Order: sequence, then C-alpha cells, then structure tokens
Amino acid sequence: MTVPRRLLLVNGPNLNLLGVREPEVYGTATLADVERSVTDAAAARGFEVRAVQSNHEGVLIDAIHAAREDCAGIVINPGGLTHTSVVLRDALSGVALPVAEVHISDVMKREPFRHHSYVADVALVHVIGEGIPGYAKAVRLLLDAITGQAEG
Repeated sequence: MTVPRRLLLVNGPNLNLLGVREPEVYGTATLADVERSVTDAAAARGFEVRAVQSNHEGVLIDAIHAAREDCAGIVINPGGLTHTSVVLRDALSGVALPVAEVHISDVMKREPFRHHSYVADVALVHVIGEGIPGYAKAVRLLLDAITGQAEG
C-alpha cells in the first residue's frame, strides 16, 4: 500500500484570531502564515497539506475522520479543546494515523487547567511553546516518522 502524500492540518477554536488575539502570548503571525509555513515544510518533503480551522468541534472531528481516506498523518493544534475534548482525542485515536500535537505557547507555564492534554497520549510528536515555527518543526518530525527517517 502506498502512503498518501498529504497531511491534514487541524487548528481548533480561536486560532482564526491569530495575529489579533493576545499577541503577547501568540505573536503577530496569522492563521494564513501558519498554513503557509506548514505547506512549505510539507512541500519540501513532497507532501501536500489540507488545512481546516473551526470553532466547532464536530467540524474538526469530521475532517479528522475524512483524513483516514487520503492523509498520511495529522498535525493538530486543538486550541482550548486540548484540555476539554475526549471526543476529539477519540477521533484522533480512531483514525489510527500518526499525529503531531502543536501548541504555540508553553502550556505548562500557563494556567494549571492548561497542563493536561487529552491529545498527548495519541500524539507521536509534541511541539510545545516554540511559537509559529513549531508547526514546521512538527511537520518535519511527523514526516520523519511517517517516511521512516526518524533518528533513533
């Protein structure tokens, strides 16, 4: 079986406000900048990207379910759903694709309720607190694992 040459990029609630919302925490880059960065990092390895952002949990779950048909892996910043959504975690687990979890800020240095991630145990890659460049790093690490190029 040939591995599809596509990744799904998922950005959860409020990430459409990147560049506007709390720039002291999230910086001034926009969601379009994030999508461009991920697309460029994937293209450098011969992969394309399908991006979805929604403030509605069900839309994200539907996109994750659809990914099992034509994606090799998922890069996700679940936003606040990281700390609340068992069903998002179950969707990621259910499609059995490799997952990279990304957070722009260092959630461990923020409010205590942000310290738990429901996604953590189903993610193969974790990039936390590296700002917008963390997305491209997550793509590279995930593609290393998918293509068998990960350093041991």
